[in-house]
Amino acid sequence: MQVSDELKIILNDVLSLDGRASGFVAGSPLLGAIPELDSMAVVSLITGIEERFGVEIADDEIDGKVFATFGSLLAFVEQMTTK
Repeated sequence: MQVSDELKIILNDVLSLDGRASGFVAGSPLLGAIPELDSMAVVSLITGIEERFGVEIADDEIDGKVFATFGSLLAFVEQMTTK
């Protein structure tokens, strides 16, 4: 399974999007565009990414830009999984 597909699954599960994430493309806006993605959901999303991909994400590695679009989040996850 590709990283993008796995990330869509995490987004659907954590944010309870009922499959809406399956239609996300690189330019799909996240933070500020999806009401379910609030500060608590960001924490849960980071935990889900860490568990699914076996990575550790330090606080200083992440900021709002990472969650701007699906593409920015995907690029961040791909970078984390190739460390």
